[in-house]
Amino acid sequence: MSAVPLGDDLGIEAATDLKQHLAPHLAQPHTLVLDAGAVQRIHTASLQVLCSFVRQRRQAGLATDFGAASQSFRDAARLLGVGPQLGLAASDNDKDNSQQVENAA
Repeated sequence: MSAVPLGDDLGIEAATDLKQHLAPHLAQPHTLVLDAGAVQRIHTASLQVLCSFVRQRRQAGLATDFGAASQSFRDAARLLGVGPQLGLAASDNDKDNSQQVENAA
């Protein structure tokens, strides 16, 4: 099993780099672990890249997991409703903080 760190800043300006960072791992035959534990900032565009990456691997019969996911990452995925697409289970902390995330848009 390999782990791919996603870094701490996945703002809109990082979406293209994220796609290029993930591309070599698209056809990796064994379970791929994405490490989102350090993510402090994430934009919708980067979440879209991740959703597409996970979906493409799933369609190819390949597993992708998140070994770690920061609260910022989980909050953004929950706010946008993409947690299930990413395979993120709702945690008790997600439920407790459901009113603490603001839509910055």
